[in-house]
Amino acid sequence: MKSLLKFAACSLLAGTWVLLWVKPGPARFQRHGASHEERLARGAHLVRAGACGDCHTPKIMTAQGLVDDESRLFAGHPSEVEALPSAPASRPGGQAVAGTTAWAGPWGISYAANLTPDPATGLWSEDSFIKAMRTGKRRGHGRPILPPMPWEVLSGATDEDLKSIYAYLASLPPVFNSVPEPVAPPASAAAADREEMGGTF
Repeated sequence: MKSLLKFAACSLLAGTWVLLWVKPGPARFQRHGASHEERLARGAHLVRAGACGDCHTPKIMTAQGLVDDESRLFAGHPSEVEALPSAPASRPGGQAVAGTTAWAGPWGISYAANLTPDPATGLWSEDSFIKAMRTGKRRGHGRPILPPMPWEVLSGATDEDLKSIYAYLASLPPVFNSVPEPVAPPASAAAADREEMGGTF
């Protein structure tokens, strides 16, 4: 009788372990792929968890403070808002200079990209998006992606997670918004930075 109870207990534990292993979630997602709906849900979750909208969605001032501009979700730095060049910020991550969509630092001024699926001004192809996150290069082969974009964190994400993020962004309403090109730091500041870091790099 004792051996029968022991067998039943072991079977129950094994069954529980199997259920936990095959339950819906990231592990199942990786092994079997995902439906479009699952991918969208996963992408929405990752984008929220990563607080991507904090930089990529313009804000409007309300009585409660800054809130997302719902008409421009993930549209990047508004083309009509000028961020004036300033001295490099002393903080490691730079400082926001125009709401939360433009940042100034030793690299100059960088602007949050338009991540909506607008064909003229927005999101690139899935392949280019994944390459950009893997390499830290714009569109996967262009200039370096500038701070404060944490592409290094995303470079370690799985292909499925990056595809899910892309699928979610591609499902958003397109917003025509031509984000300005970054502004290089003043020559004197760039030279001082090089000297501080031990010469050219």
